[in-house]
Amino acid sequence: MSHNFDTQTAQQCPFMPVFGPPAIMFERGSGTELWDTDGKRYLDFLAGIAVTSLGHANPVVAAAISEQANRLLHVSNFFANQTATEAALKVNALLREATGDDGQLFFTNSGAESNECAIKLARKHGGRGRHTVVSALGSFHGRTLASLAATGQPAKHEPFQPMPEGFKHVAWGDLDAMRSAVDGTVAGVLIESVQGEGGVNPATTEYLQGIRQICDETGALLMIDEIQTGFARTGKWFGFEHAGVRPDVVTLAKAMGNGMPVGACWARTEVAAVFEPGDHGSTYSGTAIATAAVNATIDEMRRLDAPTLAATTGARLTAKLLDLDGVVGVRGFGLMLGVELADGLDARVAYTDLLGAGLIVNAVNPSTIRLIPPLTVSDAEVDEAVALINTALLRQRDAS
Repeated sequence: MSHNFDTQTAQQCPFMPVFGPPAIMFERGSGTELWDTDGKRYLDFLAGIAVTSLGHANPVVAAAISEQANRLLHVSNFFANQTATEAALKVNALLREATGDDGQLFFTNSGAESNECAIKLARKHGGRGRHTVVSALGSFHGRTLASLAATGQPAKHEPFQPMPEGFKHVAWGDLDAMRSAVDGTVAGVLIESVQGEGGVNPATTEYLQGIRQICDETGALLMIDEIQTGFARTGKWFGFEHAGVRPDVVTLAKAMGNGMPVGACWARTEVAAVFEPGDHGSTYSGTAIATAAVNATIDEMRRLDAPTLAATTGARLTAKLLDLDGVVGVRGFGLMLGVELADGLDARVAYTDLLGAGLIVNAVNPSTIRLIPPLTVSDAEVDEAVALINTALLRQRDAS
């Protein structure tokens, strides 16, 4: 027997209040477009926070999930399944192409879990007395206690003090500060190739190469958080490729399954070898249903040459944004862009105005709008979005 539930007249919100009141309820999507329950159309230039990189309801990914759901969902990690094995080989192949190294994966369900795995791996690799992880101020690595402790945003720590020990934070982009922090107690450095939640701040080539050198000199692991930047978002398969560095550990999630909750921690084979049976685990690590989405996503991204799509469309979008009155700069790579607004303009006001006009973006800080649309976004959709941003900025200027 089925029971219809009217979400509009529910007396109490069924969700814990950690996200605040939801602005809109969506019911369907296709490509870059979303429709709410009133039938209003939106252009999605947030993509579930860099998740639906192949667009909403991508038919290739949807078919793969549907087919797998009718064959095998989950068998536990006491046994193997062909789908997860194929996905691990495909992810490793991408990282081998990017780094020159073979590695091994642990599949997770989220980016935070990917970073938890990396932190535990670094501690096991470092051994007793060498367990500290260094990360940058302004970083974001997740919401679990350890990944939150690695996150360089002290205000987010306060409600949950005392935080786990063994974490240091240094100023972003400051190699001298990093060099001073990485001593004999440090097991690894966890760094984003582009700070996403921190304001779309790309690491310079000199910064990432300098950290690689510091890790080489001290024996610490270089662990790169590619959760938001991975899978072609920046115009390369992984953000660290822009700097030509060779990480020891890479953490992944978001676009990896185009909306299916799945992530991974990859490590070079000799680093991964420090884990032994029982050191780590997850009931849902590498389920057949989640990794079916991974296989389809990678195959479709390769077919489309997703890095080139992101680079080409990103360059076009950047040029059009820089022509707007009220935009003083655009940061980022590919289709991960931070639009810096002129003094007197508020990104939060622009976000609200744009949402009302049917364009979904994100005010990542008071002066920056973040744009991370699907990599499949069309030129016409880019033009439509830029026109809406122009109107919103002009309206804000006129109102001030």
